[in-house]
Formats: sequence, structure tokens, C-alpha cells
Amino acid sequence: MSHHLPKSGAQKFILGFLFTCITMVLYCLSTPALQASTERLPLTPPCTYQTTTMQGRSSYLSRDTRELKRCIPKANLMFLKTHKTAGSTILNILLRFGQRNQLKFALPNSRNDFFYPAPFDRMQVKDYRPGACFNIVCNHMRFNAPEVEALLPQNAFFFTILRDPALVFESSFHYYKKVVPLTWRIHGEDKLGTFLNEPERYFSPDGFNSYYLKNLQLFDLGYDNSLEPEDPAVDQAIQAVSERFQLVFISEYFEESLILLKDALCWQMDDLLFFKLNARRGASVSQLTPEQTAKARDWNGADWKLYRHFNTTLWAKVDAYGRKRMERDVRELRRRNMEMSTICIDGGTAVEEGDIRDQSMKPWQPLGESSILGYNLKTNIDQKYSELCRKMLTPEIQYLAELGVNLWITRLWGWVKVILSL
Repeated sequence: MSHHLPKSGAQKFILGFLFTCITMVLYCLSTPALQASTERLPLTPPCTYQTTTMQGRSSYLSRDTRELKRCIPKANLMFLKTHKTAGSTILNILLRFGQRNQLKFALPNSRNDFFYPAPFDRMQVKDYRPGACFNIVCNHMRFNAPEVEALLPQNAFFFTILRDPALVFESSFHYYKKVVPLTWRIHGEDKLGTFLNEPERYFSPDGFNSYYLKNLQLFDLGYDNSLEPEDPAVDQAIQAVSERFQLVFISEYFEESLILLKDALCWQMDDLLFFKLNARRGASVSQLTPEQTAKARDWNGADWKLYRHFNTTLWAKVDAYGRKRMERDVRELRRRNMEMSTICIDGGTAVEEGDIRDQSMKPWQPLGESSILGYNLKTNIDQKYSELCRKMLTPEIQYLAELGVNLWITRLWGWVKVILSL
């Protein structure tokens, strides 16, 4: 006969210790060591041929709406999916676009990212062979330009997304708190506020997973996250990003950014349809005070400088596109998304994990929590929308599995989380 005993303090300590050991072992086995520089000499031939291009042509009205122009949709894309910036929503858009047009993805192997936080290496791509060429790269990585460029045709379009670093910090602090040992010794209810009052006391650049706590966006782009904003290396990083990425989304202006992407890639409005994925329930979000926001931006000063620069460039692109034209297109995108919400989503809104009926629609959750919302698919969807609705609502992990990625490390970690939550 089995007996269920309440967890004692000793049991919790042992579970915590085992969790730390398991986490470190998994990372040591699956992640190459971090490198001081993302530059490296190519060890294998780069992409040696042009992949399939889309033959269909799209038409659109020019800015003054008097001239009908024609263009060929672009299919060779690199999206750098940064953390806590709405990247999962963009990823879903790209996965659907690639599948629909039978494009070739460079996918990760054994887990849902490219062995983050190690700098990207083309050998991390599933079934990679020297000289292989792909259409789309879009999963989490720490950016390494030469290695990414080796996978794509020269005409590939590079884009990424940034968000106010105060909001990134708040989201990252809560989402990853169980896997960042630096935060475990912070006492009290308001751990985030305590950290922001004395960040140097609780932070070490050498700490395990410490990159989640400082300049995470600069880190994702492949640079040193310990840089201070006045360091010339930050300006050099901003310049390098400007030269390599043709478009940088701003999360707070997500729809405007999508319209600019549509214009740059010669896509249709149907290619942009989305539901917000991987969102947190409101109760799990710390509402930062103005003082805390200022402190978070100051602590993430290099990211704040990066963000402000590309917020300015985004609005310069909007001005070039036309403000009235942008307003009209954003309204149309919102209308179409609302229409799809009515068609696809039972109840019309996201729900908590416990209320999601279909296991295949449950999103990945942070350790010990169920803060990420998901959706219930309607059961009486018109046949012509059925497949689109399902794909629009499919979380990242399940979508990658559908594309043939063997996620054994990700799934192993998922089982460990379940055990630790018992």
C-alpha cells in the first residue's frame, strides 16, 4: 500500500538540489560551451544553391494608390526569435507560411531551440549536410551571423523583434526564476522589486543562466550582455544589427511591424493572420511602477539603447510607408484577425491551461506554474477554415513535432518539470 506524505522542508530541499543537478547535466550534455566571440572561420562549405523560389506574383497599390505594381513574394527568410518579445506569434506565422508554400526549414534537433545559449552553429541543424541550403531559419538561437548566412541564399531577408527592456526583464525574471539560481536567495513577496533596488547584490555575470537577468536582447543578438550603454561596443553592435537585419520589429507596435514586413516581402494580408501565442495570464504579470520601469531600463541600459534606436528606425519606415496608409492596413489586419477569432476560437478568447480541453493545444509552461494561456478550438468550424484554425492555435512545441523535429531533450525536461511539481 502506498502512502502520500506531505512534503517536508528536507524533501523540498532535496527536490531543489536534484532539479539543479538535472538542469546542469542536461545543459552540459546538450549545449556546447559559450564562446567569447561569435566569429568563426567556416569549417564546411556554405549554402551552394538557390532554394525553391515562389512563382506566384502579388499585386499591390503604390503609396499614392494610382499605380498598380507587381512583385514576387520573398521566401528566403531569417527570423531571430528573441526571448519574451512576442516571437512565438511570429514563429507561428512563419511555420504556416513555409508549410503552405512547401519551403525548406532549417530546424533544430532534439530540442526546440538551436542549443541556446551557445552561439549558433550550422551543424546544430537537423539533418544538416555541408552545402545544404534552406529557405527559412526561425527558431530560438544566440545569433551568429556567419553560421546563419551559410545556410541561406544571399537574397535572404533577415528580421528580428525587440521590446521595451523593462517589460522583457519583468517577463524573463518571472518566467525563468526557477532556473536562475542567482534569484533563489531573494526573500519576500516582491522579489523583482528587491532585485531592482540592489541588482549588483544579486547578479553575477558568471552565474548560471544569468543572461536572463540583464540585457537579454543584446545577448540573443550574439553580444556581451554585461556591456554598459556608454561602451563603444554597444554602438558597434547597433550598427552591425542595422546592417544585417533589414527590419527590426517593435513588439509594442506589432501590427505596424507586420504591415512593414508584408510590404518588404510582397506578401498578402492572409499571410499575416495571427492569434497571440504564449501570453501570460494577467495575475502573473507584475505591474511595474514608473520608478521600477526606470530602474529596469537603467539596469538593462544596453538593451534600452538598442530598443530606442530601432524604435526610431521603425517609425521612419512607417513614415516612408505613409501614416494614413498604415492606419488603414492595421485596421484591416485587426478586422481579419477578429473575424478568424470568431471562426476558430471557442469563447473567442484565451483560457488558462486547466480549461484547455485538447492536450495537443496546451502550451509549454514555466517550472512549477501554469501561467501561460492557450485556446480551445471550436468543434463546428467550416471545413475550409478547419486546418488554418488548427495551425493558428497550435503551440510551438507541438508544431515542431508535426514538422518532424525529435524533441527528446525538450520532452525529457518536460517530464522532469512534472515530477518536480508533484
